[in-house]
Amino acid sequence: MPYIDAADGAQIFYKDWGSGRPVVLSHGWPLNSDSWEAQALFLASNGYRVVAHDRRGHGRSTQTWHGNEMDTYADDLAAVIDHLDLRDATLVGFSTGGGEVARYIGRHGTARVAQAVLVSAVPPFMLRTDDNPDGVPVEVFDGIRAGSLADRSQLYKDLADGPFFGDNRPGTEVSQGIRDAFWLQSMASGHRNAYECVAAFSATDFRTDLDAFDVPTLVIHGDDDQVVPFQVGGAASAARIKGARLTVYPGAPHGITDTHKQRLGDDLLAFLEEYRP
Repeated sequence: MPYIDAADGAQIFYKDWGSGRPVVLSHGWPLNSDSWEAQALFLASNGYRVVAHDRRGHGRSTQTWHGNEMDTYADDLAAVIDHLDLRDATLVGFSTGGGEVARYIGRHGTARVAQAVLVSAVPPFMLRTDDNPDGVPVEVFDGIRAGSLADRSQLYKDLADGPFFGDNRPGTEVSQGIRDAFWLQSMASGHRNAYECVAAFSATDFRTDLDAFDVPTLVIHGDDDQVVPFQVGGAASAARIKGARLTVYPGAPHGITDTHKQRLGDDLLAFLEEYRP
């Protein structure tokens, strides 16, 4: 199985499908690169080299005790990109992965990056604070942490059966298979890793990272996202990133990589094909 070694010796698993200009996919919490399979297969079948890694502590990567924060996640992403010598890459981050992409650009710049895409992403800053009054109250994230400690298996089932895919909305039907895949991937994460990642995605301020974006950027967000509310996430990020384009999926939930897989694939492909070196 393909792995690269991070700076502290952690092994980061990755998939490398297809050939062509590279697309790098960063996944959400508490999932792994399998959550990108629909988009990875579609883009690789359309002439792109698709690389997707498991964040440390998730999936097949090392369950490290430390390093469960955005600086280290971004450095691990840099290690994957550097090891594979990817250039003119399009970085695509879903949910927590959007934070990983933002922090990568903030820490490592865009010398290897041609485009960026934020999908249902956590930037610019999820947590409600004095200077971020429209954010999500800390009690919401404390509830996730408490659920993780009490019965994380049930927490993941509740997320999959409810807000993540919008299955708690009238008239919405999300297959048992999609919900089971969410639970299965989530349980493959390390307990401590997933617990600490809640703070990483909720309490990390990405505002200055977004100010460093100097490549064409597409922001995609559903306006019925119950996990990263549209105004807190996509709308705010698109307003902050210079020249960013915002695409809104009306009525769409957080987990659009599954619920809107064909539209998302088409939108990603169209954006990729706009790039002319």
